[in-house]
Amino acid sequence: MPFVFGWLLNGIYVLILTAVAPVLVYRRLAQGKYRHGWKEKLTGQLRRQHPDRPCLWFHAVSVGEVVQLQRIIEDARQRFPSAELFITVTTDTGFEVAKSKYPNHTVSYFPLDFTWAVSAALNAIRPDAIVLVELELWPNFVFAAHRRHIPLVLINGRIGEKSFRGYSRIKWLMQQILVCFDVLAVQNETYADRLRRLGAPTERVIVTGNIKFDRVETDRSNPKTAELRRGFQLADTEQVLVAGSTQDPEESYALAAWAALRAEFPNLRLILVPRHKERFNEVAALVLDRGYPLIRRSRLSSEPGSNVNDQTQTAEPAEGMSAGRIPPVLLLDTLGDLAACWGLAEIAFVGGTLTNRGGQNMIEPAGYGAALVLGPNTWNFKDITEALVSRNAARVVHDANGLRETIRELLGRPVEANQLGQAAQSFVQSQQGAVQRTLDLIDKTLSRTTRG
Repeated sequence: MPFVFGWLLNGIYVLILTAVAPVLVYRRLAQGKYRHGWKEKLTGQLRRQHPDRPCLWFHAVSVGEVVQLQRIIEDARQRFPSAELFITVTTDTGFEVAKSKYPNHTVSYFPLDFTWAVSAALNAIRPDAIVLVELELWPNFVFAAHRRHIPLVLINGRIGEKSFRGYSRIKWLMQQILVCFDVLAVQNETYADRLRRLGAPTERVIVTGNIKFDRVETDRSNPKTAELRRGFQLADTEQVLVAGSTQDPEESYALAAWAALRAEFPNLRLILVPRHKERFNEVAALVLDRGYPLIRRSRLSSEPGSNVNDQTQTAEPAEGMSAGRIPPVLLLDTLGDLAACWGLAEIAFVGGTLTNRGGQNMIEPAGYGAALVLGPNTWNFKDITEALVSRNAARVVHDANGLRETIRELLGRPVEANQLGQAAQSFVQSQQGAVQRTLDLIDKTLSRTTRG
């Protein structure tokens, strides 16, 4: 792409930032978002720990992509022992999770796609290869890396139907971007076909499978899940409903279902896990306003022998329930713990599926063999949802009433619920192996100096 095109993009980006600036300022002041990383984003002033060593630059946008990278990073450390693994993110929550998961690696914010920022970042990092997760295609960054002859690898690539229609309108630009990549590793043949139709070189598009399956835990007795069970002091006889990655009003739906089923299933416990940390206090207030006691994970004492009841927030009892008979609703309000929390669930409702989000990751609860309940809006995970439903490994509901009645049915028919969960777990296990295939492709793109 010519020099002029890069500055044309700069102008477009400036206009967009100017238009959304009031929203950014409001969210920064009211919600605490967008407070960090602006120096790195606007100027590209990134810094490595070991500039004398070969470098692999991994970019993951937010929490979901950061978690996906875990197995890749772990195995890459073994395969490329002499290389520095440099990790960038875009969001604040992604940064927090990346810092906690990768304490031995440098984590920074990804530069905005201004020509000066991406040039400064690439000059500072001088990576031997760049690995982008899913479909993070910023034109100025990609073109700048390509001009410097830095290998570009897309891993776990995915392009939904809606995104494909949008990109098809700018196919001329997409083709210019895609030909810059040395490898485009995608999750399935559907995504591969869409990239080829957008102009990606056929020989560079390779189906490796979905790396999300490889990092899925299947053992409910793993240390992190066991720690959560102890922290919440859940008895083995209690049945647990986890509503995870939820958005408004999905917490209300789950709370109403739990309350309605409590008399019929007195051992039923509810764990709420909102998708965004900004809503933790909002969801806590919702529970208390409905008259139910609440335990927040963030406020549990880590001291041995501490009593969970001492950390319970109470409210006026809900109508028809005495305060002593209401077990606390549990709120997981700590980052990075949802994956382990799914291991507590007999029944798992995956959020973002009864809203217009398009669904959240249902692979983790499936791996534990939980009975999966999904809303109908799962276009972000269309192929996985279709595979689960076709294998009788998930139930789809369409509203709050459907959620309540499906949970009632699963609780009342434990054999069928167990079969549903086992089918989900078997599907996950059958899909594993993508991490090894992905690392093989990364290995082939590296220069000899990068290999340990």
